[in-house]
Amino acid sequence: MRIEKSERVKKLPPYLFKEIDRKKEEVRARGVDIIDLGVGDPDIPTPEHIINALKRASEDPANHQYPSYTGMADFNEAVARWYKKRFGVTLDPGREVVTLIGSKEGIAHLPLAFINPGDIALVPSPAYPVYDIGTQFAGGTSYFMDLLKENDFLPDISSIPSEVAKKAKLMFLNYPNNPTSAVASRDFFESVVEFAEKYNIIVCHDAAYSEMAFDGHKPLSFLEIDGAKSVGIEFHSLSKTYNMTGWRIGFAVGHPEVIGGLGQIKSNIDSGAFQVVQIAGIEALEGDQSCVEEMCRIYAERRDILVEGLKKIGLAVEPPRATFYLWIEAPKGYTSAEFTAHLLTKAGIVTTPGNGFGSAGEGYIRIALTVDKERIKEAVERIQAVGY
Repeated sequence: MRIEKSERVKKLPPYLFKEIDRKKEEVRARGVDIIDLGVGDPDIPTPEHIINALKRASEDPANHQYPSYTGMADFNEAVARWYKKRFGVTLDPGREVVTLIGSKEGIAHLPLAFINPGDIALVPSPAYPVYDIGTQFAGGTSYFMDLLKENDFLPDISSIPSEVAKKAKLMFLNYPNNPTSAVASRDFFESVVEFAEKYNIIVCHDAAYSEMAFDGHKPLSFLEIDGAKSVGIEFHSLSKTYNMTGWRIGFAVGHPEVIGGLGQIKSNIDSGAFQVVQIAGIEALEGDQSCVEEMCRIYAERRDILVEGLKKIGLAVEPPRATFYLWIEAPKGYTSAEFTAHLLTKAGIVTTPGNGFGSAGEGYIRIALTVDKERIKEAVERIQAVGY
């Protein structure tokens, strides 16, 4: 039997982190002790009070049946309360909130609700790959907005040609940003709302890292901006805030028609998030938040150790105000891929090449702060030992 994949699958590049895992295993097979600073998967355990909530909920047979497609009313109401408390944003939990099986799932499915073949989505570069992949799966075309150092890694939306903007249906944004760790200002978001209103574009803001911030910085919600809810939605995840990456629970909030369109796609594709996990999510959102403060303290300590060490070695890096990533310029004479290969093969350190997030990421590498401080110190020592 001859098996042939679809054209959409044939056009896909190798998934970035799958390729990194392959190379990592090749080096590990040679007996090298790997320090993995590649994939952004927290090493800090899920807080105990959240785990206990899941244990209790799992013992109730009522939670073993199919959940609601768009989320438990209790979970959606908890999301609305959290948004009001954290950002001052009022949401209707019945119309403006949808539960997701992790924010990645929702982001990937959203274009199916609003993109027709030939339509354009405005996608940042470098960026989380799913913005472009989701657009491709829906038959759309991505117009890439370069995130450049001279623009503080914010897209220059004034440079988008009017003929492109007129064809665009969606704009993806992500602040605090993965991979650059940049943060967005109120002025920038206000300009986005104005642009979206002018061209009738749905703004899709991925705010997965909003609670991972340092030095007193409090990232904005896009929905805090006047008029934002009339042009778009915001995606959130419990993955990074509460160290729940494997639990697969997130949500989207905002414009009720956009939320409804996403919910319509989900009802035809999946059967909703496991109710037990939603109950644990309620505990995460409404329980003791000292775990979030402690998480930020740990990552800030790791950040400071790594930034100081890399600067002493001579690498160009700035301490981020949010996320658990460092966006580092590759040394002169190296491409992104060459420098990550050098660090892996010579020092046993896994990092992520910036060009894997898009062509505008060339010349950078991303390092995740997802190992303890002793291993971070060791990573600095290894880089210093092998040089570059």
